[in-house]
Amino acid sequence: MDSRDLRVSDAEREHVGQLLQRAVGQGMLSLGEFTERMDTVLAAKTRADVNQVLIDLPGIQLRPEYLRQMQAQYASAQPPITGPSPVAGAPVAGAPVIRGRMSNISRKGRWEVPPMLQIDTRMSTVVLDFTEAVMQTQVVNVHVNDYLGSITLVVPAEATADVNGIDPVASSTNSKVRSGPPFGPLHLVVTGRLRFSALTVRHPIGTALRQFLR
Repeated sequence: MDSRDLRVSDAEREHVGQLLQRAVGQGMLSLGEFTERMDTVLAAKTRADVNQVLIDLPGIQLRPEYLRQMQAQYASAQPPITGPSPVAGAPVAGAPVIRGRMSNISRKGRWEVPPMLQIDTRMSTVVLDFTEAVMQTQVVNVHVNDYLGSITLVVPAEATADVNGIDPVASSTNSKVRSGPPFGPLHLVVTGRLRFSALTVRHPIGTALRQFLR
């Protein structure tokens, strides 16, 4: 089988994304072209599919021997699985999934929150508002797998969150709430992968002012 017909891995998609970012920085691609090509990369199934987004960029090509080396390094860098805790980027069997592709997704009001929730999105905007939600448990595990998206988690005033389980690549993770052990109405444990994405955990707008006035 030709190497171009081999299935492409997440590690290779990340590598191609970094090459495209470099091309933007060198003025070879506009931001619009970058977005279009990243959409192709995310949908790619084989190495031939990802090569087509690089074919017209001078000096940028995927070499099979380099990819084999990169895959070996990527595999050796992954931490061993020692228990039932979710591994970054791995699906969680049986957990409900919020899935979107180039979409706007919102959950607010009195929506039911399971003990474990998955967010699987591409080029989407996700807002989950937990302030009036009905929680089954105090601790809620949120597992994310996002490309080129924005995820905002809005939690009650006394809620806490742990975002240390996020594996970001060219992404930002911003928690504006307290961490540490759960002591309030909700404790979010956020794990998973972000690729060219942004994740924010915050209180509702005006929470700090209301607490000050009290």
